[in-house]
Amino acid sequence: MRKTLQILIAVLSISSLSLAQQGDIQVKKDARINALVAKQSEVIPPDTKTKIKGYRVQLYFDADRGTINNARSRFIAQYPRVDTYVEYNAPNYYLKVGDFRTRLEAEKIKAAMTAEFPTSFVIEEDINLPRLVKEEDD
Repeated sequence: MRKTLQILIAVLSISSLSLAQQGDIQVKKDARINALVAKQSEVIPPDTKTKIKGYRVQLYFDADRGTINNARSRFIAQYPRVDTYVEYNAPNYYLKVGDFRTRLEAEKIKAAMTAEFPTSFVIEEDINLPRLVKEEDD
């Protein structure tokens, strides 16, 4: 019994010594880590653009972003004043164009682009306020 008690005291004293370590810790890190942490912790304000119910034309969708950008370029070449939007909803990218208040405006663009984008269709969704274009008098 006495021997067991001595072993128990020895084990407890050794374990308490191993837990009571003291020392200095030096952390060596790249200076860019602080910049990255600061950037990630920035608060990004929410999008505050005014949205209204309206229409857009979905011209094209594909899983390849390059194909979508090519289609977007072809559209912008013909209609530089019409806004384009590329949205990703796994696994596809969707090319949507326009901020039309009425379905008739959207149908006009769709009809003009039917030859190049035969699968296009008009969709109803929240849109940005359309740009006001000042008409010039001739």
